[in-house]
Amino acid sequence: MLVPEPLITTSPDRLSGIPVFAGARVPIQTLIDYLEAGDTLDEFLKDFPIVSREHAIAVLELAKSALLTRR
Repeated sequence: MLVPEPLITTSPDRLSGIPVFAGARVPIQTLIDYLEAGDTLDEFLKDFPIVSREHAIAVLELAKSALLTRR
């Protein structure tokens, strides 16, 4: 499955401008909340089937890259 570009979008007209998975109304924060709670990526994907595994992993990789390259 192709991953959308950009991975994340924001719009003041959608969910008060919070970052969401591009092409979906699923906040990125929801994925983080699932993982923080100890849920698996599979559980998140089951509850939000509009988000593909590849898209979720790409967003996590983007976050990882942003954190590791900050100085």
